[in-house]
Formats: sequence, structure tokens, C-alpha cells
Amino acid sequence: MMFRSYMDLALQEAVAAGARGEVPVGAVIVAPGGEIRAAAGNRTRELNDPTAHAELLAIRAACAAVGSERLPGHALYVTLEPCAMCAAAIAASRIARLYYGASDPKSGGVEQGARVFSHPQCHHVPEVYDGIAAAPAEALLKDFFADRRKVE
Repeated sequence: MMFRSYMDLALQEAVAAGARGEVPVGAVIVAPGGEIRAAAGNRTRELNDPTAHAELLAIRAACAAVGSERLPGHALYVTLEPCAMCAAAIAASRIARLYYGASDPKSGGVEQGARVFSHPQCHHVPEVYDGIAAAPAEALLKDFFADRRKVE
């Protein structure tokens, strides 16, 4: 089977999140056969919910779609390296593969910071692929925060 990236859809979700005034991060969860189970962008401000990160919203929707708290065999595409909270949820949901775009030196929880998957308490470690469409993901974030600094 040939690899197909779904990062373009995650980037679309990130653009939509930015247009709503949210930090532009998008996520897509794909089933083993290639069916898109869920797609989401950040909604922390809209929902007044600090846990409404794109990854968590997508995981919740995908779990609801399959009727299970676990997503074995599924892949998660996200435009930014997941934070520690999201990395823990990725492990708990048993997602098989994580593809992310931009690294997050400030709040990352996979290769930066907490490195959640390297802890012995982490019961499941997905395959991790970083740098997928990193340039456009980084540009979205940099532009978003540059615009915010101009307003303040």
C-alpha cells in the first residue's frame, strides 16, 4: 500500500482555527483503510476549554465514531508537535502512528519538553514521524503570532 499524507487536511483545519482567532493547529485522524474518522482545529477560546486542542477534539470525535475509547491502527496528523496533555491522550487512545509538522520547543511533549512517550509510565508508544509539511505549519504559526503582536 502506498503512503498518503493527510497533512493537507490538517493544515486546512489549522487555517480555519486561525480564522476563528484560535492558535492555528489542525488535526486529522485516519482509519487503517484510509477513511477520515475525524478532523478538528483548536477551539480553546471558542469553548472556554483549555483542553480543546485540535488533537483532543479529533480523538474524542474519532472514538465516538468507532464506539471505542481506543483507536488501534489509526494515524493522527497534526500540524504542531503535541503538548504533554495531547501526547498522553494519544498514548491512552492507542493511536498507531503520529505524524506532525512543526516542532514546538516551548510546549512540545513528544521530542521536546516532557517527552511523554519516553516515560516508563507510558503504556503505548505510537510510531512518530516529524517534520511532515513543517514549513507551511511553521509559517501559519509565525504569521498568527506576528499579527497578534501588532494588535497588542
